[in-house]
Amino acid sequence: MSAAQPDPVEPDGPGAVSAVAAFRRAEDLLERRRPLDALKALAPLLEAEPEAASVHLLAARAYLASAQFQRAEAGFLRVLELDPADHYARFALGRTLQRQSRLAEARAQLRMAVVMDPRPEYQEALGEVSANIAVRSDRAGGTGA
Repeated sequence: MSAAQPDPVEPDGPGAVSAVAAFRRAEDLLERRRPLDALKALAPLLEAEPEAASVHLLAARAYLASAQFQRAEAGFLRVLELDPADHYARFALGRTLQRQSRLAEARAQLRMAVVMDPRPEYQEALGEVSANIAVRSDRAGGTGA
């Protein structure tokens, strides 16, 4: 878009349109199961918008989808640093920790997500992690946590 054309999305300037377009492109790529391409599309936004929780959330989702669990974890933690009330980031962090077999930590995050928003998928994830902890505890001869 040239500087002479008005910005149809954000009246604050022409750069806003390209940022919105890049974000939407990354969302589309992630939906089409192309997380690495989504991360490439997000790279300039992560630099330009370090305080944008939505950008970090999308990047963390892409990291999770590409099995980059430590980066996903860092991304979801950054989202929660910027927006502690983001129940989805809390849920996704729990799932990320679960994928790393860090079940007690996962359960804590999933419990918080359920308290924040008792969606069925959050409750199911919490039940799954709690059951896995109980099975591991039984195998180890423990009492469960």
